[in-house]
Amino acid sequence: MTVSPLLTVKDLSVAFGPERAPIPVVENVSFSVRRGETLALVGESGSGKTLTGKSLLGILPKGARITSGSAVLDDNLGRVDLLSIPLKELRKIRGGRVSMIFQEPMSSLSSLHTIGNQVMEAVLLHNECSGGDAKNRCLETFQNVGFPDPERAFRAYPFELSGGLRQRAMIAMAMVCKPRLMIADEPTTALDVTTQATVLELIKQLQRDNGMSVIMVTHDLGVVANMADNVVVLRKGKVVESGPARPVLMTPGHGYTRKLINAAPEIPENLDARSEPSEDFILHATNLSKTYPGKPVGLGKMSDPVKAVQDVRIELRRGETLAVVGESGSGKSTVAKLMLQAERPDPGASVMFTGQDGKEIDVAALSGSELIKFRRKVQIVFQDPFASLSPRMNVCDILTEPLRVHNIGTGREQRDRAADLMERVGLSADHLQRFPHAFSGGQRQRISIARALALGPELIVCDEPTSALDVSVQAQVLELFKELRDDFNLSYLFISHDLAVVADLADRVAVMWRGRVVEEGPVKALFNNPVHPYTKALMAASPEPDMEKPLDLAAVALGAGEPQSWVEPFGYQGDDAPGLIEVEAGHFVRRAA
Repeated sequence: MTVSPLLTVKDLSVAFGPERAPIPVVENVSFSVRRGETLALVGESGSGKTLTGKSLLGILPKGARITSGSAVLDDNLGRVDLLSIPLKELRKIRGGRVSMIFQEPMSSLSSLHTIGNQVMEAVLLHNECSGGDAKNRCLETFQNVGFPDPERAFRAYPFELSGGLRQRAMIAMAMVCKPRLMIADEPTTALDVTTQATVLELIKQLQRDNGMSVIMVTHDLGVVANMADNVVVLRKGKVVESGPARPVLMTPGHGYTRKLINAAPEIPENLDARSEPSEDFILHATNLSKTYPGKPVGLGKMSDPVKAVQDVRIELRRGETLAVVGESGSGKSTVAKLMLQAERPDPGASVMFTGQDGKEIDVAALSGSELIKFRRKVQIVFQDPFASLSPRMNVCDILTEPLRVHNIGTGREQRDRAADLMERVGLSADHLQRFPHAFSGGQRQRISIARALALGPELIVCDEPTSALDVSVQAQVLELFKELRDDFNLSYLFISHDLAVVADLADRVAVMWRGRVVEEGPVKALFNNPVHPYTKALMAASPEPDMEKPLDLAAVALGAGEPQSWVEPFGYQGDDAPGLIEVEAGHFVRRAA
């Protein structure tokens, strides 16, 4: 007996603009999802995959409308066409029978309510239970999606959490009601790879336990290889290839699918040393620590202080790329803030910057005009190109603003500089009068890079600059970073949660875990001979677009747990961590002597 699919989508079309002159963005997309199955919608930004998912829940952006098609949900509660039922009925289905994980948690979560209140709301709306039971269910789900401290996360507001932790909150909100169908829109983009592996396995477990089906919207072919039963590849709103995951990934028939697979980052088996070590340090930091005070938790009590960074040493040579890798909450972004003096370190820290003029600057002691002058030499490229560019300024104003702030050049010279920067990052100077919304995600990140170059810096801090980009665009941006480094003799402090991303860019890698560096060394030594169990876990958790190389969750578990679970001589209790020991030239590991 043939079992009917849980969801059947036929000839779905979505368009922008008026009825008399519609602009199609999704055209005649058809697919079906069986019970317990995972279907991957794959494609780059602008392919229509997110609009396809949002159309099923009636949450299309303003100006978009469904022009044709049907989407029939057939579960144990009845058969219904999601595209034609009244909005009142559709609201009862959202979050309960069908849920969605959104890609951008900061814009999806309310900044005025705690994470706990927002997730509890979903439980109380779709289940008959008490507030206490709802809270317990939330805390259990927080534990499952990898919150290190579920109680603290329950009380926290979105702005108090890192990007990865906010994404975990979104995943918890979608999973807490155990829906029949979950639409996951890039659910692991902002997560570190160890948490990603855990969350992907958790989604699989929910499918096994509850028969839940998943529509995975993603550009990550590694995730597809580990999750999908079937794949639909979209390009410019049209299906270019579909079928079972194995033949699509192993023997793709369309050139676009092959392009996506070839662009996926992989950890190389062998690497050569990038450069010879030198003593020409551009940045040298020692005893770098940052402790945030506890917060009121009621009845006059305070939570424990948060030790975000603990006794970190950073040495960055001129013209070198140092990658700082670790999961959300490891302290890697805090280290960057301390080195830029966006945050003040704890007493006893030393941050010394040496410019091309040979003058050494004590960054921790700077203030006022001296700090502004220092920031001409050090710039930053942020993680999210959508949030880091002002929507009210055109590109010309964005690129010339740093020059105006520092009184560099005439108006004409500033505009010429902006035009040169656009060309240098691979964009046309003819587009200077456009606003950020007119560019794709990859183009916006190129504009962010151009802005960072405007003042002619010597050091650029890159804070997850490719995590929000498609794999093919990510590869292009990483190549651009390499070209700019070589052309301008730039130094990079490159922050990432993915070892595969930094493998081809970094000269040295420092791996952080909960505020401490656990392993550091030249890229060749670290990738060819990883020593610390957490470093090994990061490598094992990096998904590859190969059905023959599934994630090794056993290897991930060995290093991704608490330090007391690590094998000797790496394990420790509480704050009693061993020191860094040099195991080979320039290769340091935190372990007992």
